Amino acid sequence: MNKILIVEDDPKINKMVQILLRKNKYLSVPAFSGTEALLLLEKESFDLILLDLMLPGLSGEKILTKINEQFQIPVICVSAKDDLDTKLELIREGADDYITKPFNNEELIVRVGAVLRRTNKSTAADRTNIFQFKDLVLDSENHIVTIKGEPIELTVKEYSILELLISNPRKVFTKQNIFESVWSEKCIVDERVVTVHVSNLRNKLKHGEAYIKTVWGIGYKMQDS
Repeated sequence: MNKILIVEDDPKINKMVQILLRKNKYLSVPAFSGTEALLLLEKESFDLILLDLMLPGLSGEKILTKINEQFQIPVICVSAKDDLDTKLELIREGADDYITKPFNNEELIVRVGAVLRRTNKSTAADRTNIFQFKDLVLDSENHIVTIKGEPIELTVKEYSILELLISNPRKVFTKQNIFESVWSEKCIVDERVVTVHVSNLRNKLKHGEAYIKTVWGIGYKMQDS
């Protein structure tokens, strides 16, 4: 059973989300501040984090940064802000999804399920191959990426994009291909979502070598030797 950390300082909303998740067969643990959330993450394992942005003390944005630096756990951000710039900025910072308050309960559960399915794909027993491209190695069994033996820390989506590209390095993947595979949705709302994640991935893979090539007007593939 998947375990979800709910980081929400409003006791009523936190309790409501706990009940909603329990009805849908998820385990949940509440946290009412960013500091409490980080302490829980040090002690327990979680499959997903629901992160409110308006928190006392450390802001949700700062907590998101710390989560991506220290843990490989998918994050759905929750906020009253619904403008596109805020959503794109959170994606750049490593959020896996975003939902606006007040949210529909059914929508929240659908988004939770979608993110967990994407995460479970990355850890499924049948994905046990080790892929190598130049000095880049992706071990899908242990969910590890290294360059010249040095570990590279990636978010869940960055890892999924790299795994898709490296699994078929000669193929050009369109942004739609990537969106359907990584986000598990058919219709891409904004191509910049994919562009931002690929850009972040490239920055993390910069070790004196180019690994991902842009095929203008089409999409992306692994860089030719």
